[in-house]
Amino acid sequence: MIRQEARKKAEALVAQMTLEERAGQLRYQAPAIKRLGIPAYNWWNEALHGVARAGKATVFPQAIAMAASFDAQLIHDAAEVISLEGRAKYNAQSKYGDRDIFKGLTFWSPNVNIFRDPRWGRGHETYGEDPYLTAAMGVAFVRGLQGDGEHLRAAACAKHFAVHSGPEGERHRFDARVFPKDLTETYLPAFEALVREAKVEAVMGAYNRVNGEPACASTVLQEKLRGEWGFQGHFVSDCWAIKDFFTGHGVCENAVDAAALAINRGCDLNCGDTYHFILEAHEQGLVSQETITEACVRLFTTRYMLGLLDGSEYDALPLTVVEAPEHLKLAKKAALESAVLLKNDGLLPLDKSKLRTVAVIGPNADSRDALVGNYNGYASRYWTVQEGILDYLEDSGVRVLTAMGCHLFRDRYEPLSQPGDRYAEAAAVCEASDAVILCVGLDWTLEGEEGDASNSYASGDKNDLLLPEVQRKLMEVAAKSGKPVVLCLLAGSDIDLSYARENFDAILDLWYPGSQGGRAAAELLFGDVSPSGKLPITFYETLEELPDFEDYSMENRTYRYMKRRAQYPFGFGLTYGDVRVTEAELIDTNGTLTVRAWVENRGALDTGDVVEAYVKCENSPFSPPNPSLCGFCRVFLKAGERKRIEFPLSPTALTVVNDQGERTAAGGRFTFYIGTSQPDEKSRELTGYEPVRVPYSI
Repeated sequence: MIRQEARKKAEALVAQMTLEERAGQLRYQAPAIKRLGIPAYNWWNEALHGVARAGKATVFPQAIAMAASFDAQLIHDAAEVISLEGRAKYNAQSKYGDRDIFKGLTFWSPNVNIFRDPRWGRGHETYGEDPYLTAAMGVAFVRGLQGDGEHLRAAACAKHFAVHSGPEGERHRFDARVFPKDLTETYLPAFEALVREAKVEAVMGAYNRVNGEPACASTVLQEKLRGEWGFQGHFVSDCWAIKDFFTGHGVCENAVDAAALAINRGCDLNCGDTYHFILEAHEQGLVSQETITEACVRLFTTRYMLGLLDGSEYDALPLTVVEAPEHLKLAKKAALESAVLLKNDGLLPLDKSKLRTVAVIGPNADSRDALVGNYNGYASRYWTVQEGILDYLEDSGVRVLTAMGCHLFRDRYEPLSQPGDRYAEAAAVCEASDAVILCVGLDWTLEGEEGDASNSYASGDKNDLLLPEVQRKLMEVAAKSGKPVVLCLLAGSDIDLSYARENFDAILDLWYPGSQGGRAAAELLFGDVSPSGKLPITFYETLEELPDFEDYSMENRTYRYMKRRAQYPFGFGLTYGDVRVTEAELIDTNGTLTVRAWVENRGALDTGDVVEAYVKCENSPFSPPNPSLCGFCRVFLKAGERKRIEFPLSPTALTVVNDQGERTAAGGRFTFYIGTSQPDEKSRELTGYEPVRVPYSI
């Protein structure tokens, strides 16, 4: 349904409401208005990587893992599955009168904040540190979720607008100070793309202030959103963020003032309870009837666009859509494409014909929490890494020995035992095996959102890049065994892998791979499928090179501005093949740049890979110091195959952002780099070759 038609219906319906009824609809728990035939509706639902918190659903890999696929079509298809399952669940539950939280069709996803600092606990909810990749993945997600039918299949929400990435413990009172250049160049592009290109239906404000203004009541941000970008959907506060106006930020005296400030500055919907005071604010002359009415109309426009009040083409979707075989197959594909091979000294792929016994050890080997990340649904069946390998080798004659080795973070597993109570078992299992698969990492209890994660010492954030001490000791146990070791990392962020780099034969980053993660891990480890993911974040050597966590300047942050060599760079990832770009050129079609490249797999194994394009303006002082991602394309090549590919470059590839935050065309000399990694020194060292360099002038 086109917006104009939906808005007309909304205006007509809202006109029949009293002012009290209109104000009541501005809270996330919107009550029924029986006399008008309007059912209750709860706006709060989540779908970060599957329908979340509402029973069974297909559980895809966490968002950071999906970003590692560098596969926008995959993201689109996964979001389409999510919306279909969300519709099916809504149909079934509303039939029984269940209109509870997490049961609606307004999904507060995706999270397109920039993962600017590896300490941020919620970074694994994002698509990484790069604004172009984040925008591409976010646009694909929104388009897949909302669909292109007569009605929205579901409503997506871009969050958290707009300068928000920790610290978690300070978010209710923190002021993120950001330079105009960084705002335009780094923090806003993904939001702008979701509004302009994907027509995202909702935008959620952040908890913190941005340059002094609460993000949920920012004149600067609203002017960008509704003025410059033409956003026509509804704006929702983060949950209880408006309460922070007077309890944390100190910009308001009380709830009445906070409610007035938020709605007057464009916040239509309150996740929280502060809008209970909207009518009191109106009575005090702080909020006009027209402002309340406009917010209500915007919300009912969304409900009409979803077909929630007069029916839609999705009303007959049956519950059997949920976890359909083709959906689970897609979740497994996502896990396969997301895995990033960081090191391989020839151990992988494992050859089961040459193995008698394999050890699978580590606290994340048989952990469901390590599969799902946060904001997750609940699968009917999970395959942990251990279960996946046991199933894979069931009839092969290869024995699988398992041991937890240690607790995820405590110094002992059994409370009555001595510290290190599982190391001896792990050592014995390693000794009895021909190869060791060591599964370490974190889970949502150690890195996540304030209030959700168990590491209360950091409110969900990380204090450092190290694995918990007990896991570091387990790594030493595995290394001392003298057996070949592949480390499988299950985590959502940068982890210091210096010990693994020096002591183990292979490192495979599985992220939080979803319910099918263990099946995918087995196929990757034993070579049925080659790893092909790329890092969407930088793995730093230390935190010493980074600014303070609270510093929102991009100086020395992310691959675009860092000065030191990375431990593992953004865009890096090995395969079992040997894919190289041998030639590349730029095609200019009416001002639109396209890469034409010739790619070949010189290896002995078939593999997927990602061709990446980076650009550097050589004669502008406003160009980031390092080349920036401006295009990418997934490819699959059989051993020895050569093919030509073409893919578009970002429309902003030939622009720069000045210190005033103005994006302008950058005349002069550019250098484009086309390859399977960044053009940085560390990537060249790790891959053994460098991208093709293509000069370009305008």
